[in-house]
Amino acid sequence: MKRAVIIGATSGIGREVAKQLLLQGWHLGIAGRRLPSLEALQSSAPDRVEIAALDVTQPDAAPKLSNLIRRVGGMDLFLLSSGIGYQNIGLNPDIELETTRTNVEGFTRMVDTAFNYFREHGGGQLAVISSVAGTKGLGVAPAYSATKRFQNTYIDALEQLACMQKLNICFTDIRPGFVSTDLLNDGKRYPLLMQPEKVARQIVRALHHRKRVAVIDWRYAVIVFFWRMIPRWIWKRLPIRTGKTM
Repeated sequence: MKRAVIIGATSGIGREVAKQLLLQGWHLGIAGRRLPSLEALQSSAPDRVEIAALDVTQPDAAPKLSNLIRRVGGMDLFLLSSGIGYQNIGLNPDIELETTRTNVEGFTRMVDTAFNYFREHGGGQLAVISSVAGTKGLGVAPAYSATKRFQNTYIDALEQLACMQKLNICFTDIRPGFVSTDLLNDGKRYPLLMQPEKVARQIVRALHHRKRVAVIDWRYAVIVFFWRMIPRWIWKRLPIRTGKTM
């Protein structure tokens, strides 16, 4: 019996991945801020789904996660699919700090809790959904791209720590491009927009193959390849925008 815990399963990518795993017979623990959404998903398989309402930015999120893991009966897979991001050319400090609280503070709180569980219980797979935005600093979304780079590096560091301590933990860093979720429901038109159902199927395949880094999809893999080759002096002059007002 395979068991997974997914944080951020109330909508978007996390919810679609949860649906895919349920179809494959997994037992799940799902968490997020919106309890009614969690209850709706639980109703589709009440004998195989445990739920918990939590906010990753709050200190009580860690014990709530630990309690959820116990109610599921342990976990083989942990997936963090909880994050926010905004275009913020005006550098509104409230937006930048809110993004940091969720994508750095909340991320660290949840990932460390999962890491410690796997360290104490013989290992498992620790997966996070970051973004291709972590490849380079995007001027239209400074905090978002910077926090995604933080997530990439943090997973690199935890992988090294697990190796140092001879832990049987597998890490998967999933980096999607633009996905049609509530996060992008801001009245802008985004290029190469992907549907969450299709993205979830690719993510589940990457999880099953225990890929270390999975860029979703192939088009973004090509883009990221060339992004990495652009020198800094050229990059800073590129007027990159992530969307146009509709």
